[in-house]
Amino acid sequence: MEELEVIECVELKSNESSNEFKIIAIDFKKPTYLSGATSVHVPKGTMVEVRGNEIIQGSKRIGDVIEMKDSSSIKVSTDYDIKYTGGYSLDGSTVYLDEHFPQKLEIKGKIISATASIGLHHELPEKWLSDEGYEYPYAHEVATGIEKKYVESQGVKWADYCEVVDRNLRNVYKRDLEKSPPSLDLAPYLYCRDQEALKEIRKSKEE
Repeated sequence: MEELEVIECVELKSNESSNEFKIIAIDFKKPTYLSGATSVHVPKGTMVEVRGNEIIQGSKRIGDVIEMKDSSSIKVSTDYDIKYTGGYSLDGSTVYLDEHFPQKLEIKGKIISATASIGLHHELPEKWLSDEGYEYPYAHEVATGIEKKYVESQGVKWADYCEVVDRNLRNVYKRDLEKSPPSLDLAPYLYCRDQEALKEIRKSKEE
């Protein structure tokens, strides 16, 4: 069975569910996202499993799956300019990596796929959490943790990875936008009140 790490477990109002808590958990490997209802509070960081529609902790059933998502049907597009290098569509079906950012990163003799590390293991979980109602800074923080776990699972040190990523980020940031995806989710820019970025994005859509 697949193991997922609990990100949040919050108490529900009594009239919303026969169970008492809503659980959010993510497995960084694929990645996979779980939303479920549980009868017990499950601490953040706890590992749970899914068996059919049941949520399992240890050998005990603790709740039921509400929704599961994974990256199998997600498209990664590198056809556009993305102001923050990575992004996602409004409907969450597509994640974006800036066309000028290298799709493969060489780090101390190892190759990391940026479409996987940034696209599927950062932008996608960030979108999942944002759609769940979490504010951008928290969703971004959790997504960064998932990206880190993925990178380290590939035998690459996080500090070495960040050094290479940051160098390429600077090259992307200094460019003017030429074409933004029409369905780009603007929530991160709106939350950060980045008016300059919003102006650039809207202008690039018009041209």
